[in-house]
Amino acid sequence: PNESLGPVWCPPFDPSNTGGCNPMALTGRSKLQNQRASLNQQIIKQMRMRAGAENLLRATSNNKVREMVGLELSYVNSNLQLLMEQLEALNSSVDVYQNAQEATSIPLIPLGLKETKEVDFSVPFKDFILEHYSEDGSSYEEEIADLIDLRQACRTPSRSDAGIELLTKYFSHLPLLESRFLSPTRQLGIFFTWYDSFTGVPVCQQNVSLEKASILFNVGALYTQIGTRCNRQTSTGLDEAITAFQKAAGVLNHLKETFTHTPSYDLSPAMLSMLIKMMLSQAQECLFEKIALSGIRNEFFSLLKMAQEAAKVGDSYDQVHQSMSQTPIKDNVPFFWSTMAQVKTHHYRSLAHYFVATALLDHQLSPQDDEDLQEKTLSQVYDSMLDGRSPLDILRKREDRRHIGKAHLRRAVMGHEEALRIHGLCRHLRKLDVLQEILQASHKRSLAKFTRNDQEDEFTDYLEAPDIISKTDHKAEMEMPVSTKVKVTDFFHRLGPLSVFSAKQHWTAPRTVRLKLEDRDMGFTLKGEPPVQITSLDPLCHAAVDGLKEGDYIVAVGDIDCKWMGVSEVMRLLKDVDEEGIDIRVVSLMDSSQPMPTKSATYCGGLPKTYSMICLAFDDHDKSPKGRKVSKKGSFLSWGLKNRLKSSSTLSLPTADFSGTLPWNKHCPTFPSSSSYNDPALY
Repeated sequence: PNESLGPVWCPPFDPSNTGGCNPMALTGRSKLQNQRASLNQQIIKQMRMRAGAENLLRATSNNKVREMVGLELSYVNSNLQLLMEQLEALNSSVDVYQNAQEATSIPLIPLGLKETKEVDFSVPFKDFILEHYSEDGSSYEEEIADLIDLRQACRTPSRSDAGIELLTKYFSHLPLLESRFLSPTRQLGIFFTWYDSFTGVPVCQQNVSLEKASILFNVGALYTQIGTRCNRQTSTGLDEAITAFQKAAGVLNHLKETFTHTPSYDLSPAMLSMLIKMMLSQAQECLFEKIALSGIRNEFFSLLKMAQEAAKVGDSYDQVHQSMSQTPIKDNVPFFWSTMAQVKTHHYRSLAHYFVATALLDHQLSPQDDEDLQEKTLSQVYDSMLDGRSPLDILRKREDRRHIGKAHLRRAVMGHEEALRIHGLCRHLRKLDVLQEILQASHKRSLAKFTRNDQEDEFTDYLEAPDIISKTDHKAEMEMPVSTKVKVTDFFHRLGPLSVFSAKQHWTAPRTVRLKLEDRDMGFTLKGEPPVQITSLDPLCHAAVDGLKEGDYIVAVGDIDCKWMGVSEVMRLLKDVDEEGIDIRVVSLMDSSQPMPTKSATYCGGLPKTYSMICLAFDDHDKSPKGRKVSKKGSFLSWGLKNRLKSSSTLSLPTADFSGTLPWNKHCPTFPSSSSYNDPALY
């Protein structure tokens, strides 16, 4: 089904053409994402109010005013706390992502998509094309509209392979746009704003790296949503879920290794490392479910194997919980997540003890059994044996088997009780009826088996069962999707080969040169791949006198654009030159000027205010200050940009001067402060 952020007005649009969702569709996932976008806007508003109040607090010495401002600050901080709790609740709403047909599987945790603001490339790109490429920017309106439509569709990708393809398509376009338009000596005034998926704090940069990293994060997040949606009651569904979570881990790992200095907290190496562990643990859980799908045989070797497989899942989730408990991750990870990791740790370790107990209690050693093989298998389950007992002694002595089996059952019962206790501590977990039913059924089964094997006159309850060594034949591994980089057609292909016509190169404006034959010779030769270059120029020929230079690139012959033509194709256009000659257009490559140091354009938390404060000082509903020209924004999900009024190129971009520093020194205890973003543990 189509899914989206929520109901907004938009022109007619067919989402199947792009892989995006219909914005008019209403699903559980759509409503959650729409609420996330609304919360992000409210958080920005409260942060602006707090900044203004703190400015006033420092500027005034009037005690009455300071008292009123202090009261206002406490009110704003309370609002921020409430908004953070609502955002945490959204990250805890995993039930809407699960498969609707499942009623017997433990829920899995997906990642929510990062939200972003609209970006209008029209005026900056048109100006740059006119100034840098000396072409009419308005002739590229169609290409610019296609680019904006593609980015808009990426805000609401469908939860399918088409959605993944949509995101990776836009991701593959970004390096091309960077080469075409992002010059090291000039800022276009294009700001990419993304919201932290855990804290809602906005991050704004002119650097396209933030855009790349955020899109890559959403690719990984979409894989997790695909994985949770799979039907885990079938072998095919489990295979799809395993693949999805392994690909999610691969994408997040690639993000961690490629973008090492991202200002957004959810993109920090520490957070990404934890997310990778969580995705691999969920893949390992699906692998365990696949082994158990056809049923677990009540047979000695099969039970011990399943015990070690279950212990592997428990150990994986234990590592996830330990990672979530580290500073500064624990301050921002939803309590639901860490509680779920604890519950699954105890649940799967208890299952492991139950399987070992069943193997020891239900299967006595008989003359037909392979004693050596059973001894070897049992010795691999334990790291150390009890009271100096050997595996062979346990197998041969019926009472020892029963005592140790009961000890494992006792640990299973205690583990299930602990899982139920932790489950009751989180109100969001208590809403998951399926999870509670599974935990209660597992506890009831272990307790019933323990009761059946209990004897009143027994005094060996002090025996403590040893830990079970985790082992698996099917380990979850990170998988890098092949679709991360797809081959795309450059939107601005008409500008010419990227190796020559890029933002880093500088040329003269195209000039017209008249070519005439002189003794069937034009006075030069052509070389190179498209575009062709003038070489071996005779300084006395007519073309040289008319302004042709050695090394010039031919961009047009007559009215025919030849930026993408090779030598043979250009020669065919020139071979029929008559006595009057023909006009060609050429450009000369100029020495690139030294790149100027670029001003930082990053806003995050309490970092110094730069250009990015435009995104906080103004929003779509604020009134523009006098003297500032602000283009009218479209709706939150404005589709079909080709149909709206085209912006005209001005070559005089509106500017705004924001000086000073962000006065955000006071923060509520649980809201992320600026110091948390400067913590070296994050980067």
